[in-house]
Amino acid sequence: QVQLVESGGGLVQPGGSLKLSCAASGIIFSIYTMGWYRQAPGKQRELVATISSRRNTNYADSVKGRFTISRDNAKNTVYLRMDSLKPEDTAVYYCNADLFISSGSSRVYWGQGTQVTVSS
Repeated sequence: QVQLVESGGGLVQPGGSLKLSCAASGIIFSIYTMGWYRQAPGKQRELVATISSRRNTNYADSVKGRFTISRDNAKNTVYLRMDSLKPEDTAVYYCNADLFISSGSSRVYWGQGTQVTVSS
């Protein structure tokens, strides 16, 4: 079965840093676009960053310049390095794996989420 398991969340002070990891199994990891999404209380889930199989990256404007997404295909793991954290970054962060199949169709998997809390 497919599993995406996030880790690395926790409590951090404003201005601090945190690195999230997502370990994938049950998929051919190297061909999937991997991503991080987040959902704050009372808010819609939003895209944070993606990294394609070719390592092209995409970031939400709100995190651009502060967050870095990367992947290690040998470890079937995608990372999210978060620097200069702000209280508004507080959310549950979800790992996503996405494989394009055809127009309007893709194979998508989600992790269980990991809590990131930015507070003094």
